[in-house]
Amino acid sequence: MVLNEQQLARYRRNILLAGFGPEGQARLLDSGVLLVGAGGLGSPAAFYLAAAGVGRIGLLDGDRVEVSNLQRQILHGTPDLGRLKAESGRDKLLHLNPELRVEVVADRLTEENAPALVAEYDLVLDCTDNFRTRFILNDACLRLNRPFVYGGVLAYIGQLMFVMPGKGPCFRCLYRSEPRGNMPDCSTLGVLGTVPGIIGTLQACEAVKYLLGLGDLLVGRLLTYEALTAGFTEVRLERDPSCPSCGKA
Repeated sequence: MVLNEQQLARYRRNILLAGFGPEGQARLLDSGVLLVGAGGLGSPAAFYLAAAGVGRIGLLDGDRVEVSNLQRQILHGTPDLGRLKAESGRDKLLHLNPELRVEVVADRLTEENAPALVAEYDLVLDCTDNFRTRFILNDACLRLNRPFVYGGVLAYIGQLMFVMPGKGPCFRCLYRSEPRGNMPDCSTLGVLGTVPGIIGTLQACEAVKYLLGLGDLLVGRLLTYEALTAGFTEVRLERDPSCPSCGKA
């Protein structure tokens, strides 16, 4: 596609980047990214993907905005209380960038709907908050050969990893099974609102890099951020041959 005058002006700072140019911007505008979750991680990720000019963004979230969300879920505001997060998020993204196509899926990801949803996009961002949904997403992406970017946060800590089917470990290589019993989560331990902001922004950065073929992705590398020490730690991971999702069996 050929960029028009308005697009050239809007995305000028992108276009000036080495390795980006008008061709890279056109590629972003022709790309589609599905965000599974429009909360703490999905909010910054969605904003930056929309600002960057990813032409088609899917927001999958069946929850409604609650007042406790507003401490970190910056896609939503006080007037949105009670609204579906996916619809509230769509309105904010179109306000930022009206030329985008934002698709609302006001539902939860299930084993039944995951394959059809994942197949519609080039890349998926895992912005969820529970293991069950992550396992469903992991397996659907592997089956359909769709890469996805895992992100997770709790209290003062966040982590992310890029899952590239066939080229590195998957989420089940990192966490083999769903933890049993009552696991601590943000509703019990809390979360510093800026932590999902940082991790979600990094997820968006990995997405743009993948869509443009730039740099080194976090494939086989788990990046952890610790807010209290302002430190990043990277751990290299290998694909597990016995993994039930991506292993040799």
